[in-house]
Amino acid sequence: MGKPNVGRPFELINANEGKRMKSEQVMKGKYSLIYFGFTHCPDICPEELDKMAQVVDSVKEEFGEGVMVPIFITCDPLRDTEQVVKEYVQDFHPDLIGFTGNEQELKQVAKSFRVYSFKPENVSIDDDYLVDHSIFFYLMDPEGQFVDCYPRDTTADDVLHSFKNYMQDYLEEGGKIDALVKK
Repeated sequence: MGKPNVGRPFELINANEGKRMKSEQVMKGKYSLIYFGFTHCPDICPEELDKMAQVVDSVKEEFGEGVMVPIFITCDPLRDTEQVVKEYVQDFHPDLIGFTGNEQELKQVAKSFRVYSFKPENVSIDDDYLVDHSIFFYLMDPEGQFVDCYPRDTTADDVLHSFKNYMQDYLEEGGKIDALVKK
């Protein structure tokens, strides 16, 4: 059975490290849980990132460090500068990596993940506006391939249970997770 063509390698600014990076540099050899949002979101993005943090902590508790990396990619390049994203992700989880870039780059990455986002036209950095966007976590395997996506109504426990099933199948099929190979 074929898999949907969702996500592809990208190069954006890793706000945590203050430099452009290819996605493979942070995703290769581990599962990735990716969320698209914006730092000025009043409620949904923080709730989803809190849920993501719960999943990551549960994975770390059960399997150890380096099995899953959480990733936030902004949909609002106008306000979500490198420094803003860096400070924002630190509020949710110490492992959460934030990515930003210019509008065209972020549109291309979002398009590859089939993420919908809409920012009102003619807004300035000082305006108070919302960015309408898809609300999903995207689970990618250690080779950067799409595995599944989880909508807003999926609980942290549901995501964890699903992840564990996918990971077990991946390992049984000969897949490798760097952190587990090094043990």
